[in-house]
Amino acid sequence: MKRILPLLTFIFSTTVLFARQKSNIIFIYVDDLGYGDLGCYGATKLHTPNVDALAKQGLRFTNAHTTSATCTPSRYGLITGQYPWRKQGTGVLPGDASLIIPTNRTTLANLLKKAGYATAIVGKWHLGLGEQVEKNWNKEIKPGPNEVGFDYSFIFPATADRVPTVFIENHNVVALDANDPIEVDYQKPIGTDPTGKEHPELLKLLSSPDHGHNQTIVNGIGRIGYMSGGRQARWTDEEITTTFLSKAQGFIETNKSKPFFLFYSMTEPHVPRMPATIFKGKSGLGLRGDAILQMDYTVGEIMKQLKQLGIDKNTMIIFSSDNGPVLDDGYQDGAVTQLNGHTPLGPLRGGKYSAFEGGTRVPFIISWPGNIKPGVSNALVSQVDFLASFASLTKQTIPKGDAMDSQNMLPAFLGKSKTGRSSLIEQGGALALVLNNWKYIGPQKGIAYMKLTGIETGNLPTTQLYNLKADIGEQNNLAEKYPEKVKEMATLFDQVVKGGK
Repeated sequence: MKRILPLLTFIFSTTVLFARQKSNIIFIYVDDLGYGDLGCYGATKLHTPNVDALAKQGLRFTNAHTTSATCTPSRYGLITGQYPWRKQGTGVLPGDASLIIPTNRTTLANLLKKAGYATAIVGKWHLGLGEQVEKNWNKEIKPGPNEVGFDYSFIFPATADRVPTVFIENHNVVALDANDPIEVDYQKPIGTDPTGKEHPELLKLLSSPDHGHNQTIVNGIGRIGYMSGGRQARWTDEEITTTFLSKAQGFIETNKSKPFFLFYSMTEPHVPRMPATIFKGKSGLGLRGDAILQMDYTVGEIMKQLKQLGIDKNTMIIFSSDNGPVLDDGYQDGAVTQLNGHTPLGPLRGGKYSAFEGGTRVPFIISWPGNIKPGVSNALVSQVDFLASFASLTKQTIPKGDAMDSQNMLPAFLGKSKTGRSSLIEQGGALALVLNNWKYIGPQKGIAYMKLTGIETGNLPTTQLYNLKADIGEQNNLAEKYPEKVKEMATLFDQVVKGGK
């Protein structure tokens, strides 16, 4: 009882404070950033002063996770509060996919909208648009972000390496010329635009073999998928980040006098890495390093704006990545050849696509001046928990059946408790279970090593058991030494995967 009373007091005082102030919330979600890619997480070859400053004034987590080691499922888990592997069709989506988030379920956006927030998403979406794959890109495209709770959306549909390479504001392609209609196809070539496969001499960024980035060329870069038309609407890669920044700042300025939730979904350092000219060559680590510097600069611009508007102390900023790092993901951009001793994974094993910790354990920072004491937290938390935690913060009830995997981690997120989750399912090349400091990966038939990306998937034909407290790099398989622990975790794994939480 003595332990429960302080926790109840904290929850009560926090909700009262929040109800009175209703602080803004900005979630900065970057793409493919590794655990070791920031100075505040140990990087010495890259300098990220703005994100480091955010970490210094907030709480930096060392055991925080996405649900998944790839982008579409991790975003699905964050927004819906549900493990993505529970729903078919949540793998990495093509650019013409239909919307995979149910419009009649609770989402992070509509939860906060009901709580009185102006809501917006600016940046990468990658969760599908419309009711079917075949869609008319030249008219209103819906349902999409607006139908799942965002009042305003300025996005690109999937990833920067997939067509269509256009911005969509709310339901319409930006700068579309009715006399130059857009067509998109992922099955067969369309139109007369050159492809990277047939005209490599037109490429300013060469593709790596066998990755598929050799189809329609846009801005001198081969993409996945075929596109015709929309030439006036097509983006220039070097301007993507400043365009998103401008839109994010515009939303903040417009809503500075009322509570807002901004999901700022950046593209760095996902491929194709083509930062603004002022950042090219600045890192000495190839275009990937340059893109991370650009990302850090952008975070600094958001922080600067909040201070200038006088709302920095009334704004919670969450910074994290959608999955772990990958170096060679389709383009010859110096990410491998100019690594120069930098370790994107830090002490972890795996990376993007992997069931090892490098796939889902990511940088994770929460800053809320006056409400979160600066420091470091080792609590086990997941992005899937934000929905239940914000429901608690805003004193709302989630309908039964929604957000089934989201847990209220508000005390841990705000640094009032050192205890986070007791268990978590991680999705990479296989599903893995973390229970306290133990990690279990059952026998898998898939490939153990992805030659295209140079990443271990976590798939092995034998059971794997790791003690993450003593072996964060997952080098010592203890399955044979602790058969009872294996049995315990295998039983719990089956219960969670087959029966719910």
